[in-house]
Amino acid sequence: MRIYADRIPTAARQLLTDLFVIAWIYLWIRAALALYDLIQKLAVPGQKLESASGGLADNLADAGSKLDRVPVVGDELTAPFEQAADAARAMADAGRDQQALVGDLALALSLALLVFPLGLVLLGWLPLRLRWMRRAGAARTLRAAPAGRDLLALRALATQPLRKLTRIDPDVAQAWRRGDDAVVEALAALELRALGLGPGRMGR
Repeated sequence: MRIYADRIPTAARQLLTDLFVIAWIYLWIRAALALYDLIQKLAVPGQKLESASGGLADNLADAGSKLDRVPVVGDELTAPFEQAADAARAMADAGRDQQALVGDLALALSLALLVFPLGLVLLGWLPLRLRWMRRAGAARTLRAAPAGRDLLALRALATQPLRKLTRIDPDVAQAWRRGDDAVVEALAALELRALGLGPGRMGR
C-alpha cells in the first residue's frame, strides 16, 4: 500500500499536509512540556521546605539523643527535642505532599492541553488519510485487474460530480450501458484522477 498519490499535485498536497500535521503535533507537545516545566516550578517551595525541615528534624533528633545521655534528667531534656523533631518531620511531609500535588497538577494540565490538538489529528486527519490509502490501494488493484476499468467506471458514475460526468458525455449513463469504450475509459480515468492516481496499465 502506497502512502502518496501518483500525480504530483496530489502527492505534494498530501506531503505538505503530513508535514503540517507532524509540525502541529511537535509544537503542541513542546507547549505541553513547557507548561509542565512551568507548573513544576511551583514545587520549589515544597522542595525547600522538605529539605530545611528534614535537616532540622535530623539535627534536633541528634541533639536529643546526646542529651539523653545526661544522668537523671536526660529523659526530661530529650522530650522537647523529640517533639520539635516530630514537628519538623511533619513539615517535611507537608513539603513532599505539596510537591506531589504540583506534579499531579502539572501532568493533568499538560495532558489536557494535548487533548484537543491530538484529538483533531486522531479523529480528523488520520481517518481521512487511512481512508484515502484504502481507496487508492483498491483502485490500484482494480486498475490492473481484468475488467477493472469497468468497475472503476461504475464507481465514477456513483460518486463523481454530475458536472464532471456530463463533460465526458451528455448521456454518460446510457453510453456506459452501451459499453462505449471511450466513455468507460474516461470514467475509469476520472475515478483514478480523483484519487490522484495515473491511468497506469488498465486491465481489459
